[in-house]
Amino acid sequence: MSVFDKLAEHGHEQVVFWSEPELGYRGIIAIHDTTLGPALGGTRFWNYSNDDEALEDVLRLAQGMTYKASIAGVNLGGGKSVILGDNRIRDREMIFRAHGRAVESLGGRYYTAEDVGTSVDDMEFVRMETDSVVGIYGGSGDPSPVTAYGTYQGIRACAQRVYGDSSLEGKHVTVQGLGNVGYHLCAFLAEEGVRLTVTDIDDERIARAKREFGATEVGADEIYAVEADIFAPCALGAVINDDTLKVLEVDIVAGAANNQLAQIRHGEELHRREILYAPDYVINAGGLINVYGELHDWTADRSKRKAGEIYGTLLRIFELAEEEGVPTAVAADRVAEDRIRKVRHLDRSFV
Repeated sequence: MSVFDKLAEHGHEQVVFWSEPELGYRGIIAIHDTTLGPALGGTRFWNYSNDDEALEDVLRLAQGMTYKASIAGVNLGGGKSVILGDNRIRDREMIFRAHGRAVESLGGRYYTAEDVGTSVDDMEFVRMETDSVVGIYGGSGDPSPVTAYGTYQGIRACAQRVYGDSSLEGKHVTVQGLGNVGYHLCAFLAEEGVRLTVTDIDDERIARAKREFGATEVGADEIYAVEADIFAPCALGAVINDDTLKVLEVDIVAGAANNQLAQIRHGEELHRREILYAPDYVINAGGLINVYGELHDWTADRSKRKAGEIYGTLLRIFELAEEEGVPTAVAADRVAEDRIRKVRHLDRSFV
């Protein structure tokens, strides 16, 4: 499939490829839809196996951001960036300044922030070249705590739906990925008395979770088969797939990772098996809400309160899914698409 065919498949507006070989920078910026406002989405720094994999990832992530913004009720479009390379590199200034110039070339159509493999410090380098960056020092900072809080509230909504009680005390939750969001999520869960089983590719993160939260460790491939109440994916996407569905033994899938379903049919399989799925771009919208608040000078408390609304949003999606007899992911898409469709009647796309 050609690049233009890939863009047309899901209605992406624009893709920018930017290369600075002498600086070690290779980046892709995707803008999916700007009906609701300028596109916003973080910058992911990842060692992709090839360029096609990177393009596929950034396109999927950008579309997810459009839907996330729509269903969160904020006036932003969807975009995303990926930088191809080893995110463990220490000399980062020129890579991220080059990325800042790529962002600046879009003239305000796209705002970026930190994501997997990037940090607030990296965004400070981006800010040297563009004002179209959020999640910086003096602004809203690291969005991970708010993302985790929204995810926590989403898990409570799932518990309310499945068990008739939003309390998580005594529940067994498996958490895949102990990065910034996963760690903060574990803190919220542990405070409520949740029994945690965790995995991560970083041994130090696992040791910290065991020490601070009393978590139990399992191997990366073993997490899917752990019998538990709730599975919380908080690492990379496509973790709900043909292989993992064969061994998954939980009542609920609810975590902060993007693009958790490898394909739409995997959401249909969860629905068939009566495993409640919290659509990822709904439950993990706290980070987007946090940086949206930065753009509009919200207080930290206001951003957190807005992220707390994820609880009610998910309950409404679950009700709609039941009424229409569709998987929760389908119901969420319909809600997001309906808001975008209605806004198109108000004004033209953002320029």
